[in-house]
Amino acid sequence: MSACTGCADRTPPPTNLGKATLRVFRYRPGGLVNGWHDTFEVPYGTNTSVIDALQWIKEHLDPTLAFRASCRMGICGSCGLMIEGRPRLACETFVRTLGSQATIEPLANFAVERDLVVDKQPFLDALRSVRPWVVGDDGTRAAEPGQPAEPAQSVEPGRQTPPQLMKYQDFAQCINCLLCYAACPQAGFERGFLGPAATATAMRYNRDSRDHGAGKRLEVLDTDEGIWPCTFVGACSQVCPKGVDPAAAIQMAKLIAAGRWAKDMVSHG
Repeated sequence: MSACTGCADRTPPPTNLGKATLRVFRYRPGGLVNGWHDTFEVPYGTNTSVIDALQWIKEHLDPTLAFRASCRMGICGSCGLMIEGRPRLACETFVRTLGSQATIEPLANFAVERDLVVDKQPFLDALRSVRPWVVGDDGTRAAEPGQPAEPAQSVEPGRQTPPQLMKYQDFAQCINCLLCYAACPQAGFERGFLGPAATATAMRYNRDSRDHGAGKRLEVLDTDEGIWPCTFVGACSQVCPKGVDPAAAIQMAKLIAAGRWAKDMVSHG
């Protein structure tokens, strides 16, 4: 059998590209106040993500290294980190794109619990405050399709047309990775700031034709710690890995709040 002409040209390149030096932030409660950095040399290939590299460190060099990871597919949002000073998903960032060395740190603007793990509870509280669910016309939480209502109520979620779905679908892509909070300068100054992802989620439900909770959400949005600390830098939208535009969501909420002010002034004038 004759050799395949040109097959050598189609041979894939070797996957082993060498070794990279990762400077990884470390922190222990009760330890050094500001934490420290450890340096690790890790092998990497064409498809080695930062999460893969961190897992290799944990398995071969330091089993005490703490970080979050789950789906490894850019869906769960748990692996957000500061990589070379920029908020990124570690599962979607490849070591080969970082050069021979890189600094890996926890997300900015959050309290660190251990190494690369941050405290997400303030965000979860903010998210819950905007009622991230479909609110029925009696003010209670509507049932999701195929699930019982919590609490029980008579209103079933209605079917939607494609145009109705498109009104909120972009905001519904948020995976709560918190990269937007790490990029937001106001999140660093205003610790109680509701923030971009929570506001985008509020607008996602406000624009849902099945929802009746916009008024209650506006009570949370239209406060000194709600939408008004935002100065429209737009960094939150720039770093979003899913193309959500939380900066736009905040501006939409401001317009709605301003409209309510104007309406109240006229009605009480």
